[in-house]
Amino acid sequence: MRFLLRSKIHKATVTEANLNYIGSITIDKTLIEKVGFWPGEKVLVVSNTTGARLETYIIVGKKNSGIICMNGAAAHLIK
Repeated sequence: MRFLLRSKIHKATVTEANLNYIGSITIDKTLIEKVGFWPGEKVLVVSNTTGARLETYIIVGKKNSGIICMNGAAAHLIK
């Protein structure tokens, strides 16, 4: 099996962190549609600040909200 980069959101700003959620990243529905991501799709998240890298899955956020929220333990790694 080969994996390739299909879409990329470069230097997005995390707008929220929710430590009390199990995991994932919540992304504004408008942004998801623009880049062609799917709900539940596995994504690689990289911090430009710390260099931390993690894989998680997408949860759809409210349309036009601008939200990019790191959920669960990932909120400690990506700020």
